[in-house]
Amino acid sequence: MGEESPPATMLYVDGCPGCDMERKKQSNKGIPYKELFFVAVTTIASSLPISSLFPFLYFMIEDLHVAKKEQDIGLYAGILEMYSPRVKIRCVYGIGASYMVGRCFASLFWGVVADRIGRKPIIIFSVFSVVIFNTLFGLSIKYWMAITTRFLLGALNGMLAPIKAYSIEVCRPEHQALGLSIVSTAWGIGLVIGPAIGGYFARPVEQYPNIFSDTSVFGRFPYLLPCLCISLFAVAVLVSCIWLPETLHKHKNIHSEVEMSGDSRTLQTEDIHKKKSLYKNWPLMSSIIAYCVFTLHDTAYSEIFSLWAVSDQRYGGLSFSSKDVGQVLAVAGAGLLVYQLFIYRPVHKFLGSVNSCRVASALSIPILAAYPFMTHLSGIRLGLALYFATIVKGVLSITIITGTSLLQNYAVPQSQRGAANGISTTAMSFFKAIAPAGAGALVLMGPKAPKCCLLSRGSNGIPYSEFSRMCWAHANLQAVPSVTGTI
Repeated sequence: MGEESPPATMLYVDGCPGCDMERKKQSNKGIPYKELFFVAVTTIASSLPISSLFPFLYFMIEDLHVAKKEQDIGLYAGILEMYSPRVKIRCVYGIGASYMVGRCFASLFWGVVADRIGRKPIIIFSVFSVVIFNTLFGLSIKYWMAITTRFLLGALNGMLAPIKAYSIEVCRPEHQALGLSIVSTAWGIGLVIGPAIGGYFARPVEQYPNIFSDTSVFGRFPYLLPCLCISLFAVAVLVSCIWLPETLHKHKNIHSEVEMSGDSRTLQTEDIHKKKSLYKNWPLMSSIIAYCVFTLHDTAYSEIFSLWAVSDQRYGGLSFSSKDVGQVLAVAGAGLLVYQLFIYRPVHKFLGSVNSCRVASALSIPILAAYPFMTHLSGIRLGLALYFATIVKGVLSITIITGTSLLQNYAVPQSQRGAANGISTTAMSFFKAIAPAGAGALVLMGPKAPKCCLLSRGSNGIPYSEFSRMCWAHANLQAVPSVTGTI
């Protein structure tokens, strides 16, 4: 008796999209390729605008004539500007940070709304906001226009919380790890393609004078073309959302619903009038805390890695060029893509969410501790060690991030899943905002920093000219996203 499943007729309600999705999952035990394809393309459309401006942001600020001096451009662009290499660090957020500020303020709201009206309307509205405000950003002729459109794009693009919940709800329990890893993979792909679009299509009159003239619309608005390309892709995604199935249960006359929790199919009874407060849900809060801590760590690692790699060997670096670092991150990103699509699911099935996070956390310690010693290597030995370390570091990070994201979704019923992901996104955005400042402070501490800091050995005596070169190279490397693709 204990092994028999409850009759489907007692659980499903006609006309409920959530029940229709449950029926579909019961009849089709394979991977939902169609639904995961929708998840991937909508996530890519949402992530493209984030990084597409990195290659041309400096020139855009220059053309807007808002910076009185050339050295002030970084301030308005939102690039981390560090000065007095031993003591002071200044982090002033402009265009580059306005998106994250908007997302931080609005993520919880969109998550709650997604729990009320459904995932599909929020996803459609988010893609629509990309079409409108990303195009308006390309048409900006004043600094306040650029700031406003980026802020509104971040605030109105409430995709992240509902799409993570959606990727869980379209999959059977055995495929949920794959569903959430698809979100991370698609997000990483968007962060890779975005800078390429921005770099190749910005200022087309200067790059392709035989095709575009000064009198054309792209001559007047030199940054419209890359934004327009992304907006056109978003329009195609918006049309495809017509066939996007809803997953939220929309019936209030029953108290029992099927929830995919953990690794087994269980029947849960939920009183719709007495929902447990998310802030008192310790499994949820603990997973969000772990998620934010590892997001902070991974963002700080990404900031320090590029600075360390391009700094001179005399100061504990590798003397790499931006091209060399980009090549390392590209190879690591390719390895990470393979891991997410083909390896992570068996690993998660064998270890589970909690144990996989524990193992990955423990293995991250020796990997990070090995970086400073790579400065003693050269040639092929340095290449092998560095490629191996960056690939493994990316694999461990994505294992932790995806595992904690799964734990967050397992800790709440479907009716609170959007709000839970909204809280997580809000907190994560805050930690991603403070991570560069903390990482830069560690860099500037020099020998006073912990020995695990990549630049702790010999960085305290970096001349200002060398430190400036590092910062410029680091600014160029903003077009190369983190290999972990964290969101």
